[in-house]
Amino acid sequence: MTTGQHTEPELGPEDAPLPSIAEQMADQLGGWRGLVESSIPVVVFVIANVVGDLRPAVIASVAVTLLIAGLRLAQRRPVRHAVNGLFGIAIGAAIAWRTGDERDFYLPGILYGIGYGLALLLSAAIRQPLVGWIWSVLVAKGRSEWRDDPRLVRTFTQLTVLWGVVWLAKVGVQAGLYLAHQDTALGVARLALGYPPYALLLLITVWVVRRVTREPAPEPLPGA
Repeated sequence: MTTGQHTEPELGPEDAPLPSIAEQMADQLGGWRGLVESSIPVVVFVIANVVGDLRPAVIASVAVTLLIAGLRLAQRRPVRHAVNGLFGIAIGAAIAWRTGDERDFYLPGILYGIGYGLALLLSAAIRQPLVGWIWSVLVAKGRSEWRDDPRLVRTFTQLTVLWGVVWLAKVGVQAGLYLAHQDTALGVARLALGYPPYALLLLITVWVVRRVTREPAPEPLPGA
């Protein structure tokens, strides 16, 4: 029996609208709390290393990272960013502890940055832009329809080149300071060139992709 009322069709998961720019930024950066928490261990290491010795600085940075991860677990908050931070801090701390050279605390991050930047540029060169695939996983719920849209393929390729160039530029600064034995400046550069460029790249990426997807596709030429 019909009631005469119009029922809106339910949207399936594939039809759900994309999150807003602010929501996507907050998710990838972990919000303001995630930004602060990910920076605290490095700040602790830099300060402790300036006023004291290497080993107390390593112990302090690892202890703070474990404390942050423990608090997140106790509050039943997502621990993805805390675990990532713990992994990076632990590797750098272990290398610095073994070699006795405070610069080596930053070495894993430098090597990772070089590898990531080169991988981005390589993926763009072979027309498999890494930013596009990351977008599929993190934003588009696993969908990869962008591969069938030449505009989006071109957009993601250009964005991937941008990410690769910026990533290699910022890691190049850190590598130069590492080779010059500028330990304190290296710590400051690690903080200044960490989340700020990352946040800016994310903002540009989300804005550009959303703008392209909202533009109507060009009409094919007659007889084409």
